[in-house]
Amino acid sequence: MLKKVYLQFTIHRSRFTKAIAFTLAETLIVMGIIGVVAALTLPNLNSSTGEKEKIAKVKKIYSNLNDAVGRAQSVYGPINEWFANDNTNAKKSKRAGERITEFMKISKTCGSDTTAGCVTTGSTKNISGQVQMGAKELAKDTNYSYITADGSSLVFVSNSDEGTEIYVDIDGPNKGKFTNGVDVFSFSVYLSTDSEDDDGTLRPGNTVYTESVLNCINNGLCTTWVINHDNMDYLKVTSAGKCPDNQMLNDSHPTCK
Repeated sequence: MLKKVYLQFTIHRSRFTKAIAFTLAETLIVMGIIGVVAALTLPNLNSSTGEKEKIAKVKKIYSNLNDAVGRAQSVYGPINEWFANDNTNAKKSKRAGERITEFMKISKTCGSDTTAGCVTTGSTKNISGQVQMGAKELAKDTNYSYITADGSSLVFVSNSDEGTEIYVDIDGPNKGKFTNGVDVFSFSVYLSTDSEDDDGTLRPGNTVYTESVLNCINNGLCTTWVINHDNMDYLKVTSAGKCPDNQMLNDSHPTCK
């Protein structure tokens, strides 16, 4: 009797197993669908992840620099008084770099040696691919450069008229596009005490004003946008500053999503 029941259970289990099994053709179809969906979604996912990583790096370096600038002025006095004995821009850049990075984690100091490997040789570009000249030509012997502990390039550019500009290549000297607003971002500490904006405070971008998206596109001054809006959607707009949905990207409409 028990043997008969066991045989009947085995037969029913076998039939049930066959009823829920997938054929090889069905399995291949499902795998094909999964492959198509992955091919469509992974590029967007990778792009989003890359953008978030860059934003996180920009905000981290901003926090680190802001802390270092504050601590340096606590020890050495207002930055407005740092350069009394420095009669060249090269000396000013050196002094600003040494005092600020004293309170940061630095893995390599290249100083004014443009061949030491702290920064990519040549000029930065704006988002449109146009070469940016002047102070944005980072590899110059009047500047002072470093590599941070996380591998970013850090360049100090000081002059007697405005103060100190700090350029950061978040990809370091050997990777990335070397482009303002993509992997190169700027910060400033102004010398003048004539207005409340020029009080020795570190500011994103090399202007005390909020950068418009068109200024960001044309001149590569996108640091303020990243800090304020937590995105890099300026990379998605037309030369007129419009998102794919034809809306202007601005403070009132700060995202293309």
